[in-house]
Amino acid sequence: MNADVRVTVLAGGVGGAKLAHGVQRTGADLTVVVNTADDTRLHGLDISPDLDTVAYTLAGVVNPETGWGRADESFTTLETLRSLGEDAWFLLGDKDLAMHVARTAHLRAGATLTEVTARLAGALGVRARLLPMTDDRVATLVDTPAGRLDFQEYFVARRHADEVLGLTYEGADDAAPAPGVLDAVASADVVLLAPSNPFLSIAPILAVPGVRDALATSSARRVAVSPIVGGQALKGPAAAVLASLGHEVSALGVARLYAGLVDVMCVDERDADLVPAIRDLGLEVLVTDTIMGAGPGRERLAHELLESA
Repeated sequence: MNADVRVTVLAGGVGGAKLAHGVQRTGADLTVVVNTADDTRLHGLDISPDLDTVAYTLAGVVNPETGWGRADESFTTLETLRSLGEDAWFLLGDKDLAMHVARTAHLRAGATLTEVTARLAGALGVRARLLPMTDDRVATLVDTPAGRLDFQEYFVARRHADEVLGLTYEGADDAAPAPGVLDAVASADVVLLAPSNPFLSIAPILAVPGVRDALATSSARRVAVSPIVGGQALKGPAAAVLASLGHEVSALGVARLYAGLVDVMCVDERDADLVPAIRDLGLEVLVTDTIMGAGPGRERLAHELLESA
């Protein structure tokens, strides 16, 4: 792949990190715009789970078994917090904690999240440009039968078992895109919407003023990868959220959400029967094996996506 090909990936979580890693392996000029509506503060620290998952994956230091966190991790600090009576429900390893300590220190010193992200990603050896969607505070709030929950309470503490009745991206209307985000979307040769949760990962990015319009009017070839395969989510609560919010749990249901924003919908071979209906939405369709697995599988999918564009 020519390094002059500019690729921007909109990403959140493990699926987004894997696709970004695949694009990095092609040698393309890569920018990743990452969801930060999952960010939280715990134990006095600023934690950016999606940014860190993408950074760890691109740096080759992610835990290969979970797809998040650091490889060869220890949890001495967390265990000590518990022994002191602290409610340490959010799994933070010692290496991971060092990332949050550094981020918090730089933010408190006046740096922006964009600046801190560039510094920390660079220290990890990440070559790609890693951008938070905004430097402002945006929070995904989840309405459930148990009431409104902070995202991490819903996702981690309660293991995303609650039915999702509605979602609010608090602060999004007043947020500004982080420096470089709009240009990365508008001026890319290819924009990829990763197989991340459409509502919990991609929608918060698009909720930041200007981002949806930049994507809708971009001259780039825009390709979305369905996170739903054979009517099921590859990981996490994407299928359950689609269903509870009244959408069809299929690659077609995802395509309906992205119609008007992308040119091509990539679906798994198991969903080839949905191609005519997706084409009726005005989208081109790429049918392939979307299960990425490790590095070679991620690179294969990335090559196919870029070739289709």
